[in-house]
Amino acid sequence: MLMVGQTAQITRSYSKDDLAAYAALSGAGSSDHVPEPLIAALFSYLLGVELPGAGTNYLKQELSFKTDAPLAGPLVAKVEIIRLRPEKHLVDLWASCSGPDGTVICEGRSLVKAKDVAGAF
Repeated sequence: MLMVGQTAQITRSYSKDDLAAYAALSGAGSSDHVPEPLIAALFSYLLGVELPGAGTNYLKQELSFKTDAPLAGPLVAKVEIIRLRPEKHLVDLWASCSGPDGTVICEGRSLVKAKDVAGAF
């Protein structure tokens, strides 16, 4: 059952090899910090697999990046349900990612349509 205040999180570290693979796929240059799209992908994972989970469709994401994410340090990405609109099957979530020392790397709002969970509200 989905509830306001419910959270999910993942911890992930990226290596130089990860960044090289990303650069090869995206055409981006090499970097000494984790690129923003890789951080945003952590939220995609959380929303599609953890909360709300399978059948979730992204409608909107607004992220504000505050600082660069360090390479090889654990990043903690978290999503929290801040509003439920069951009549429209909509879930508003607050997304944030912090670095190894707790520094906020980015934060913002995600809006998703949670398919097949209308009865769970």
